[in-house]
Amino acid sequence: MPQTQNRSVMRWLFAFAGIVAFLVLFGGFTRLTRSGLSIVEWNPVHGAFPPIGEEAWLREFRLYQQTPEYQLVNKGMTLEAYKGIFYIEWFHRQIARLAGLFYAIPVFYFLFKGIIPRREFGVYFVMGLLFIGQAFMGWFMVASGLVDRPSVSHIRLTMHLFLALSLFGLSMWVALGHRFGFPPAGTKANWSPLSKLAAGSMLILLVQIAYGGFTAGLKAGHVSSTWPLMFGQLIPPGLFDSALHLIESPQTVAFIHRWFAFVVLAAAFWLYFAARRAGYSRDILNGLIALIALVVIQTTLGVLVVILYVPISLALLHQAGGVALFGLSVYFIHRLRALDYARVSLMRSSS
Repeated sequence: MPQTQNRSVMRWLFAFAGIVAFLVLFGGFTRLTRSGLSIVEWNPVHGAFPPIGEEAWLREFRLYQQTPEYQLVNKGMTLEAYKGIFYIEWFHRQIARLAGLFYAIPVFYFLFKGIIPRREFGVYFVMGLLFIGQAFMGWFMVASGLVDRPSVSHIRLTMHLFLALSLFGLSMWVALGHRFGFPPAGTKANWSPLSKLAAGSMLILLVQIAYGGFTAGLKAGHVSSTWPLMFGQLIPPGLFDSALHLIESPQTVAFIHRWFAFVVLAAAFWLYFAARRAGYSRDILNGLIALIALVVIQTTLGVLVVILYVPISLALLHQAGGVALFGLSVYFIHRLRALDYARVSLMRSSS
């Protein structure tokens, strides 16, 4: 981790994290409107401009007409209707390009000016690699829906999401370091019980987010529009007949995603009561109450998405809730680790 704090770098990183979060949400909008497969080529430079002229549009449309999505889902779509989904995906890729520039230009400026010392550039370089990785995975994901199926691989979609969340989380973590301070170089601090519990709670949340990605990619939210029952039963038969069902069966994935939300909620309550028993400050406790409230809201949104048959607005709010929960988890782990380091400093100063 860096050691040099700077308010300008902090503001840039918080803004960059916000752009990455928005990119994740716009990606969800692209998926929900079935626009993500409308552009069948990946042209990082030439693709920055939409088709100009009737012939260019017809070329793009002819390429789309060769895809499984057109042939199996949108057969007979008009050119005007195609332009609508094309522009949604085009804007999605434009936002990604702008996000790349918003990373590259400031980081090289700060490096050139010495605001980011060269010896501390490593973590910012990792951010760049993560950005390139999630961009590549985005195209790798799209390519999976252009061969023999009218949808992308849910595994690749979830990997794309996790790379974006990793970039978001790392940007947040370093920004928080610029805001509150970095641990002293060479100092090690054991993880306190509450810090370990917070990290475990994040792992539980990440499992739930992964199943959210599987649910989205498999369109498993459409398998049943009732809750708590699915197909008229609390636990439909055959859900766990095969280990592959855990990641491949829309019914099993949807079932796990429905009920694992309550494991996330239980972890949030456990974290709160552990902090209360350990005598943590009112600020920490109030923040954990907010975390519990957000999990409740997120779970409620998930139920509404199911029973209302996946309306786009609620589905996007549900996705935004997941990103917000992840960001809040990053914040709490950062602050709890800061307390761990503060205890080590206090022990050294008193000895």
